[in-house]
Amino acid sequence: MNVAFCYESVLPARGGCETYIADLARRLVADGHEVHLYACRWDETALPVGMHLHRLALPSGPRFLRPWRFAAACERALHNAEHHVTIGFDKTWGQDVLYPQGGLHAASAEHNIRKHRGRMARTLARLVKKLDVAHWSYSRLERRQYVSSHPPLIVVNSHMVARHFQEHYSIGTADLRVIRSAIDPSRFADHDRPRRRLEWRQQWGIMPDETVGLFIAMNYRLKGLEPLLRAIRLLPLRHPFRLLVTGNPRTTCYERLAGRLGIGQRVHFLGPRRDIENCYYAADFLVHPTFYDPCSLVVLEALACGLPVITSQYNGASELLTPPHDGFVTEDPHNHEHLAWCMCQLLDSTRRASCAQAARRTASQWTFEMHYRQLSQVFVEAAARKRAA
Repeated sequence: MNVAFCYESVLPARGGCETYIADLARRLVADGHEVHLYACRWDETALPVGMHLHRLALPSGPRFLRPWRFAAACERALHNAEHHVTIGFDKTWGQDVLYPQGGLHAASAEHNIRKHRGRMARTLARLVKKLDVAHWSYSRLERRQYVSSHPPLIVVNSHMVARHFQEHYSIGTADLRVIRSAIDPSRFADHDRPRRRLEWRQQWGIMPDETVGLFIAMNYRLKGLEPLLRAIRLLPLRHPFRLLVTGNPRTTCYERLAGRLGIGQRVHFLGPRRDIENCYYAADFLVHPTFYDPCSLVVLEALACGLPVITSQYNGASELLTPPHDGFVTEDPHNHEHLAWCMCQLLDSTRRASCAQAARRTASQWTFEMHYRQLSQVFVEAAARKRAA
């Protein structure tokens, strides 16, 4: 099969969808398929040998117009191309399959309001959103993607996102396919985890008796770092604990908050890391109290590394968990007391070991190979639709 991907930037070291695209391309190429990428920039060393790369001009102008320009460039580039199936992963239109790993903008905007504490703050946030040109631009672009006389096949990575499509655009099961996200577990080698765990814990000054929580994100506010820091203040001091924070280099305001809360010594800000697997190996559990995540890949990566997970009901990946066996799910990230209670459960070494074993079992039940087979079926279905059109 001749398959084409459309995504503006594919730099897998940044994680998320970009890592997933590289993993999927690698598996397709290994299976003998011809894979093309239409993008503005990429890391060729992180992509499979033999992948066909098509460079599009980097969109210029204001932020709210850049997706329109990239989508239009993809449409022009694909117009005369003879691909069996084309796939868009973000704000593009015209592809045979759309796989919005970031979920719907309409739902994201709604959930973004929840990160604000208090009714007044949320009311003000709604007013600001109504005046936001980018919000209006992305909302209109999204309608162009999904509301048409020839809708694409839509792949979503959780039932939560499927509900959002039904609520916001009345798109039903005829055009929706729920396929759980997956990661390539080969990126997390088993053989030297104990050595690397010891090495990096020593490098970061973590004592042997300290329990380590891990928080990974680029958007610290949306992913719940502020309520997490407030919850850490409630943890009993008799249990040595350290939180590792990695992702975004802009940490100043959160370092100040940690200082004001008196937990500065319990939080280690690592900034961006290319060796993210070492963070997983050094940690004892992942805590991800997000206000919106269609299906967080960091949860899947943590489970693959045998880490119990604490997340929120606003994360589609929470559908994979069976609390309290492999982790915990909180209803409201702003509920510091409940978030602290969840972490306290994992400060107990015996319970944590049991949860770690369950986490590995959970990860083994949903493999990248299973994900790949289901997605391949969608590609075949989309190609058949295309031929029949």
